[in-house]
Amino acid sequence: MKQSFEKGFFAPLPVLIIGTYDANGVPDAMNAAWGGQIGMSQISVSLSASHRTTDNIKLNKEFTVAYATAEHIAACDYVGIVSGKNVENKLDKCGFTVTRSDKVNAPVIDQLPVTIECRVIDIQEEFNETRVVAEVVGLKADETVLTDGKVDYSKVGLVIYDTVSKSYRAVGESVAAARSVGRKYE
Repeated sequence: MKQSFEKGFFAPLPVLIIGTYDANGVPDAMNAAWGGQIGMSQISVSLSASHRTTDNIKLNKEFTVAYATAEHIAACDYVGIVSGKNVENKLDKCGFTVTRSDKVNAPVIDQLPVTIECRVIDIQEEFNETRVVAEVVGLKADETVLTDGKVDYSKVGLVIYDTVSKSYRAVGESVAAARSVGRKYE
């Protein structure tokens, strides 16, 4: 018999590092777990209205999303613990360096191997939350995470956020080929 629970209702949640520039061109980043893909060319992220990153997205209408990795989990966690409103140069403090995206007005964090470049389509505000829907206009990936010219997620070191234990978990190996393994029932 299944038991009822009140927490941890949706999993897995990707750990996303949202990169933006402020009005003076200063890079900022935050850790966000409330995001996902919409179809083949859009994403959605939900952010607190109080974040500097949220303000920067509203200002520039562009941002980047990098996947947090196990190798850099402490730095990825740090950018979620402290606010750019209270800590200057928080990216420098955790060892992140950035390169300006050539597709959007936002930083690419050099240490994180996969980055999605995004342009805002819609911003919805309700209660104290801001939902951002964006078009994916580019994808950058280090050569070290490519196989046959495509991103090989088994090489990236992706992590997910576990809402039940409030911890980060490594993403495991592939268990089957999608749209293939189930064909045995045809």
